Amino acid sequence: MPLIRTLSRYVLGTWIRIFLLAGIGLPLVSVLIYVIDRLPRLLDRGLGASAIAQVALLAIPGNTATMIPAAALFATVFTIAPLARNSELTAAKAGGISFYRMILPLVVAAAGSAGLCYWVGEVAPQATARQLELEKERVSRSQTTRADFTFIADEGWTYSIRFLDTRIGTMRQVLLEHAGRRKGYPNLSITADSANWNNATGLWRLKNGSVFVMSDSTTPTTLRFAELDVKSFDEKPVSLLNEPKRPEEMTYGELNTFIETLARSGSDIKKLEVDLAIKLALPVACLVIALFGAPLAMTNPRAGAAWGIATSLGTTVVYLLLINLSKAVGAAGMLDPAPPGLAAWIPNGIFLLVGLILLARVRT
Repeated sequence: MPLIRTLSRYVLGTWIRIFLLAGIGLPLVSVLIYVIDRLPRLLDRGLGASAIAQVALLAIPGNTATMIPAAALFATVFTIAPLARNSELTAAKAGGISFYRMILPLVVAAAGSAGLCYWVGEVAPQATARQLELEKERVSRSQTTRADFTFIADEGWTYSIRFLDTRIGTMRQVLLEHAGRRKGYPNLSITADSANWNNATGLWRLKNGSVFVMSDSTTPTTLRFAELDVKSFDEKPVSLLNEPKRPEEMTYGELNTFIETLARSGSDIKKLEVDLAIKLALPVACLVIALFGAPLAMTNPRAGAAWGIATSLGTTVVYLLLINLSKAVGAAGMLDPAPPGLAAWIPNGIFLLVGLILLARVRT
């Protein structure tokens, strides 16, 4: 037992050191490549050295979440490969410690890195949103007005607004539309010259407009009004100001809520469902990749560090390519009638299957 504990501490300590090194180094390299690639565009948009440095710093959390599975793979390969190359695994087996028992600390550590990956993925959206604002890819949150936009709301409502000013809580030339999706429910269209936000009721009050009621079973009806409160028109001014976020700008809960809203409005949500599933599949990949990397490191025990780097990088590239392929497969509905999000788990399934085969072939 003392031998097992000592060996476990040694293996775990080595894995953690390499994981931290790779977990810091890989995202930094990725960010450096990203900034260099976009440097001409950033300069054209008037960003100075300070702003570009901020863009680089804000890009680190998002890249870290993506690279943590790769860091887990590097740590696993570069922990096991030297043990095999120096015959330490052979000595451990002679002492009655099986290969499966030896890699158990790595599996536990990989499970911990999965939790870390999910946490970083939940923290990263705020930094990513600010990064896009600095790059002028989206409207800055400091702005208080928005013009000529459409907003997809809950319960099937769609708002088209000519101009919004959040400082005084007003909007001009408003169009609210709701399509009747079941028999007996009419199509509604509400137009108004203006609307004011009412803090007391938590609703927008429409002014000087018309309500158009259209149904297959009845004659179209038009009603004029001077003022009108619509119970479902309760989005706060700031909520209307924000442009639709990208999946990488939303946490798991925010993206799930956004998908539910779009689903109620009848929009195509296949691609977003895949993005949502990836937010869980990527952390799980840390554990899968460890089960894959441990026996992989045993396939060529006499090879040097160059083989380990090539293997780890090659596996990372293949995994990221499979993730992008799964997005396309899920978004295209090629897995119907299965849920589109199932596509996000295909890369994990492939690597887990190969890892289990390799584990079964390792001499314990």
